[in-house]
Amino acid sequence: MGCTNQWSHHARGPWRGMLSLLLLASLVAATPRTTWAQEAAVVEEEAVVVEEAADDAAAPATAAQDPAATEAAAEEAAATEAAAEEPLTLESVSGKADVAALAGHISWMLTSCVLVLFMTAPGLAMFYGGLVRKKNVLGVMMQCIFLMGLMTILWALYGYSLAFGGSGAYIGNDEYLFMKNVQRVWDDSAGAPTTPMTGVIPTLVHMLFQGMFFIITPALICGAFAERMKFSSMVVFSILWGTFIYCPLCHWVWDGGILAFNSDHAIKGGALDFAGGTVVHISSGVSALICALVIGKRKGFGHDDMRPHNLTYTVLGAAMLWCGWFGFNAGSELASDELAASAFATTHFSAAAGLLAWVGYEWLTHGKPTVLGAASGCVAGLVCITPGAGFVNVMPAIIIGLAGGLVCAIACSKLKGAMGYDDSLDAFGVHGVGGTLGAVLTGVFATRAAWDIDGGEKLGLLEGGSVLTGQVVAVGITWIFSIVGTFIILKVIEVLMGLRVAEQGEMIGLDQNEHGEEGYIFS
Repeated sequence: MGCTNQWSHHARGPWRGMLSLLLLASLVAATPRTTWAQEAAVVEEEAVVVEEAADDAAAPATAAQDPAATEAAAEEAAATEAAAEEPLTLESVSGKADVAALAGHISWMLTSCVLVLFMTAPGLAMFYGGLVRKKNVLGVMMQCIFLMGLMTILWALYGYSLAFGGSGAYIGNDEYLFMKNVQRVWDDSAGAPTTPMTGVIPTLVHMLFQGMFFIITPALICGAFAERMKFSSMVVFSILWGTFIYCPLCHWVWDGGILAFNSDHAIKGGALDFAGGTVVHISSGVSALICALVIGKRKGFGHDDMRPHNLTYTVLGAAMLWCGWFGFNAGSELASDELAASAFATTHFSAAAGLLAWVGYEWLTHGKPTVLGAASGCVAGLVCITPGAGFVNVMPAIIIGLAGGLVCAIACSKLKGAMGYDDSLDAFGVHGVGGTLGAVLTGVFATRAAWDIDGGEKLGLLEGGSVLTGQVVAVGITWIFSIVGTFIILKVIEVLMGLRVAEQGEMIGLDQNEHGEEGYIFS
């Protein structure tokens, strides 16, 4: 018996190799016209047969040497057979499907969180950073990355609760204060952790996703006062604006407030805002205009050379924004399903149409297409489709994108020139104007075929619905609230700590004056 064990455990490996070589030689001699790949496949199959035979020969020895192993193997085989014979039930299949669906939803939503955060930095940081003069490039990038930290903490402490807590008409409550009812907790009765849920995803995931919007919205406003606002004032402004402007608007539109579609508190039926036409773009764009007017023009505006210092950054940033916007819009479905796919498609086609419209406008009016126009056009198309991404179909999305690119191009050239305001990076011309246009066009093109949100009732003007009224009312309320709230916040800051850097600091540049650094050192 000892000799048998020695053969089975120690001598088996070399003999397998020799048998494989013999098989290979016989195959080469017998079938000279077969390909090498065919020969290798046959050898591999024969080697497996030899190995299985050797294993079978060794099994009796192993069993004889270790009776406990034989008993364990028999028990395992019996358990496997019993499991195979257990009939499938509707409940078991449904449970497995639910687990798989949850995993899919969470995976998509966490990916969307990354995409939206990616929009702020490096996306917006590079887009805005390339548009300013080189002495202010770090100042703009610092604003973006700093807000990623600041607004995240505010959101966790109280922002999420003010935006999504309770069911009041105007503002949230303390339901999620300090992440209460959001983070996982231990359930003593179940003897396991429990996860609070919002719809089909964990509340923790919903909080993270919505928090990314809370980050990028005040960062968009920074484009209006770029190159002249004190960093400390920007910090205080972002805290106050996020608390008193963004959170109430978010609650009004997305948490059953006065602008939420078909909510108990809705004014004129509420608004369709799939991913932030009112909450993000109109609010930030209109607030940007007020900032530009209150703070005033940059020193030398109108006669000094204020061209973008690095359009390479701007184009790369625009491309990053385009990619990140898929999470922004398609992620706003809050699930991985057919509607998310539809919103993904409308987002892409609108961006493409916006790019072509802006470039075409430049080509016709100035004789040359510009890379800045291409970058700005795709962003305009993205902004314009945001409120209707889940409510319109692909072909109307192209029309919306074309309208957004053309109208925003006119706003950033003709309107800005006529009014004479210094919106440094055209935050109002793209986000304020584009968001407003998109919200109104959503009321025109929205269709129940994209999302049957109202139990089969028609939605947009073109299919005979009546949501356009609610869209216009929501736009008007958002404009008024943003204008008044932003003006008050700016005036309070101006009195308490001032808004602008000193004239000398503005001439030196915010990189050195505010941060003591330089973006480019050539030596």
